[in-house]
Amino acid sequence: MFISYREGSKSTPKHSYAEFRLKAYAPTAFRFFRNAFEVDPSTFMLSLCAKDLRELPNPGASGSIFYITADDAYIIKTVSKKEAKLLLGLLPGYYMNLTQNPFTLLPKFFGLFCYQSSNKNIRFVIMNNLVPTNVKLAEKYDLKGSIYKRKASEEEHKREVPTLKDNDFKYQHPYGLTLEPFFYDQLMQTIEDDIRVSEISFTKQKNKN
Repeated sequence: MFISYREGSKSTPKHSYAEFRLKAYAPTAFRFFRNAFEVDPSTFMLSLCAKDLRELPNPGASGSIFYITADDAYIIKTVSKKEAKLLLGLLPGYYMNLTQNPFTLLPKFFGLFCYQSSNKNIRFVIMNNLVPTNVKLAEKYDLKGSIYKRKASEEEHKREVPTLKDNDFKYQHPYGLTLEPFFYDQLMQTIEDDIRVSEISFTKQKNKN
């Protein structure tokens, strides 16, 4: 638990904001993940704290707020208490998958925290940013493997590069995507491995609840 007082302390500077606390969940586990992903502790802190974060538009229905660091390295996403609990429960399976499947396509999680101030708790997770903002995209999709209510809204389609969904993908690419056999086999194996460990982890979580 990290506490920042308005008047400052030996380890924190004086500031004009309300007193706040920052709680780190499973710090040892996430430190292991950061080391496994070769994240340097100093540059990690600089990315998060040296400059203001930028808020990103969220076309989804989750209600989460997304931020990106000034250097495009990390995404910060707010999560509910239930989502935070779920992520913590998935960590053993996540560790197993990371050690056995180095080509995993699952998100890279670098930390889970809770900001506490004025009787409010804001939980957020830090992840890697896959697509720098200076990369121009021709198409962008948020795919979940379901077609139920999975179509981008008319308002979303008006954006310069809209975030499309599963039904949009089926319309744009009715025959799917073509890959070289080697890359196809490797991709399918990675997806199958990710699904297997996710199913095991979710089943264990469900049985606990």
